Amino acid sequence: MTTLMPSVLDPQLRRALAERVRYCHEMGIYDFYRREPRIPESATVDTKVDDLALSSTSQELPEKELREEMAAKRSAVVAKPADENILRVLTPHAEQAVTDPVAALKLIREDLGECVRCKLHRQGRKQIVFGVGNPRADLMFVGEGPGADEDTQGEPFVGRAGQLLNNMIKAMGIRREDVYIANIVKCRPPGNRTPERDECETCSPFLMRQIAVVKPKIVVALGAVAAKNLLAINAPMSELRGRFYDFMPTGVQSSDASWPGTKLAVTYHPAFLLRDPRQKGEAWKDLQMVMKYLGLKPPKKDE
Repeated sequence: MTTLMPSVLDPQLRRALAERVRYCHEMGIYDFYRREPRIPESATVDTKVDDLALSSTSQELPEKELREEMAAKRSAVVAKPADENILRVLTPHAEQAVTDPVAALKLIREDLGECVRCKLHRQGRKQIVFGVGNPRADLMFVGEGPGADEDTQGEPFVGRAGQLLNNMIKAMGIRREDVYIANIVKCRPPGNRTPERDECETCSPFLMRQIAVVKPKIVVALGAVAAKNLLAINAPMSELRGRFYDFMPTGVQSSDASWPGTKLAVTYHPAFLLRDPRQKGEAWKDLQMVMKYLGLKPPKKDE
């Protein structure tokens, strides 16, 4: 059998496939058909050879040796998985022609406008909460969505959860002004409910553009909603935490073609830590992993 793609897709490839489907829908294409894979002639010949070898040696070789021999022969005709880069749909945007990240982020904000692309604009939001911080930050935090305080002030993480995030950032030996902070969705969901799938899919392309402009060394996803939307992985926090993921924002291209993408780490959302302070130690482990990668040291206690 010839294998064309892995049974479990890489997260980046899954996002690329989702982006391709979304692009097709925008073009008015909704029906998709599966085409049977073409098996190279050499593979067919080798398969026949395998069948002949099986019939002639099955009585002569022990079962373990027979399996190893057949596996070695078939490994020579297994096709390589498709290159995920050919699936990427890169939409041109004005900020790609701008090298100054401040100006580039301004262009994205102007393109966002007074957004009415999803239903959140008519469900009580006061204003759009775009993002804040250092446009050249090495570290970027991405949360779920604005709360009541953020909706009032127009800045992410300014309420109780924001104060805890500030303390977390300070414990890392840096300032809030040194990082960039944004959310998956830029409008407050009513009652602070979890953003729905269509809302995340509508808003996340603007976040991807922000990441491509800032070009951080590390993105920290705060909470399960941010992690699952960025990584396109439906897994519990216990499985998502404790490691780095290679991450490239989908559907966009940075103005710096040499930018290799970023590392992505996952930790608990500050609002969750307020509800369950016992997990603060685990969150600190996640941040220490990030600090080690960035070469950061926590401040001394007397500072």
